[in-house]
Amino acid sequence: MVKKEFAVIGLGRFGGSICRTLAEEGMEVLAIDMDEDRVNEFAMIASHAVVGDTTDETVLRSLGIRNFDHVIVAIGENIQASILTTLMLKELGVDNITVKAQNDYHEKVLRKIGADHVVHPERDMGRRIAHNIVSNNVLDYLELSDEHSIVEIVASDKMDGRSIIDMDVRARYGINIVAIKSGNEIIVSPQANDLIKKGDILIVIGADTDINRFEKKVLQ
Repeated sequence: MVKKEFAVIGLGRFGGSICRTLAEEGMEVLAIDMDEDRVNEFAMIASHAVVGDTTDETVLRSLGIRNFDHVIVAIGENIQASILTTLMLKELGVDNITVKAQNDYHEKVLRKIGADHVVHPERDMGRRIAHNIVSNNVLDYLELSDEHSIVEIVASDKMDGRSIIDMDVRARYGINIVAIKSGNEIIVSPQANDLIKKGDILIVIGADTDINRFEKKVLQ
């Protein structure tokens, strides 16, 4: 794995979680926050941790922020600081910027000023949890866009012993089974005649409406 350099601005619950995970993956991480206590908390976790006001261009320049592969703006409630920081990062030439949005209006502004990725952690996690608890067969749910997702589904009795071509999921439901986990074996890009057994985990990709139709017809 290529070791990349990340900067995480804002060390609240969301930013802190990202910082810890990146550090665990062995990445170089610069942790930045205006709160000294938070910075001290991450001093032993991140590669570097600094107290700084990222709405100040001179602070960002002094940190060499444009040299980082990816900057995550995880500033909490201060929408103005989030927007100003994103704008500064863009003007300084940062290639990849992910920003936490508080609401849809905030997202619109962030996209207009050049944020590469905008996330709604609370909303997206809420959708994910709701989707999982509605269906006992759904193990995990990853939103690709407002209308498309990747879902991990446990094969039901109705699918036991049937092949992909027999179920004809692409024609009937408009979805694709991109992988099958069967015990310790993972079949990527399964063939049309591959058999599915009850309990296998299917990695399905498609439009949310089509995935929901598939779940109702085949899983229940």
